[in-house]
Amino acid sequence: MDRTIVILAGGISSRMRKALSVPLNPRLRREAEELSKSMIGVGEGFRPFLDYVLFNVREAGYRDVVIVIGERDNSIREYYGKAERGNEVFGLSVSYAIQRIPLGRGKPLGTADALLQALGAAPQWRGRKFTVCNSDNLYSVEALRLMLASEDPGAMIDYDRAALEFDQAMIEQFAVTRVSARGFLVDILEKPHAGAMTQSQDGSGRIGVSMNLFRLSYDLVLPFLESVPLHPLRLEKELPAAIQMMVRKYPESVRAIPMAEHVPDLTSQSDIPRVQEYLRRTFPPFTFEARPARSR
Repeated sequence: MDRTIVILAGGISSRMRKALSVPLNPRLRREAEELSKSMIGVGEGFRPFLDYVLFNVREAGYRDVVIVIGERDNSIREYYGKAERGNEVFGLSVSYAIQRIPLGRGKPLGTADALLQALGAAPQWRGRKFTVCNSDNLYSVEALRLMLASEDPGAMIDYDRAALEFDQAMIEQFAVTRVSARGFLVDILEKPHAGAMTQSQDGSGRIGVSMNLFRLSYDLVLPFLESVPLHPLRLEKELPAAIQMMVRKYPESVRAIPMAEHVPDLTSQSDIPRVQEYLRRTFPPFTFEARPARSR
């Protein structure tokens, strides 16, 4: 079993940096405007969000973590260890892959490019599988464990849209999945219209959405990460689009595993209070090992 996971944290957090009329602790406001989203101290004693992601990753059975970081933000590396690979964190071995910003651009090329950079730095993974997820979503131990245990060529968690505890406007931004009768991903529909939503419902009226938690084969996904085009509006290469291309060429290559649970999300400053409350309910103080205090 390949106990490797890639955590995507190379974005520039542009939405998080926009100040909103949300009452926040001054330290959290400053961190939201300066740090990678996953390093904002939303937890007990200002523990960063990424601590909780890594804790769940460890509890799910992973051992090797590759964090894709941006070339302009050293906050993750300064906190978890500066070595390129082999930093010990909560019993995990943490390494880094840097997502470079191409000349002439002000931001990285997107999540497909981030994963491509990680795989390019790990040719020893050929013939193996790995899990990949966002750094600003807190996936449950069970969801992460299901990815690790999957025996299919690829897999994803297909979240029940009705179980997500976001406001309706935000839920409507999530990509909707189409799944075959045999339980395999057929398509990922971004911001679908009403007709497409109806087509995506299963027999019970359930609508599934992707929250970017996938189990993938290095050899199978690599060509699609390399060839996925830029999104026409955002001008980024997006991981769901690469996977969409892959399942169209290779049907039944990604098993869609249904789950009905909330997934905390840290996208904008308005999310911070909700995430803090979730962590207070879910993680009692001193649940897991302390990390060195950050200087401020």
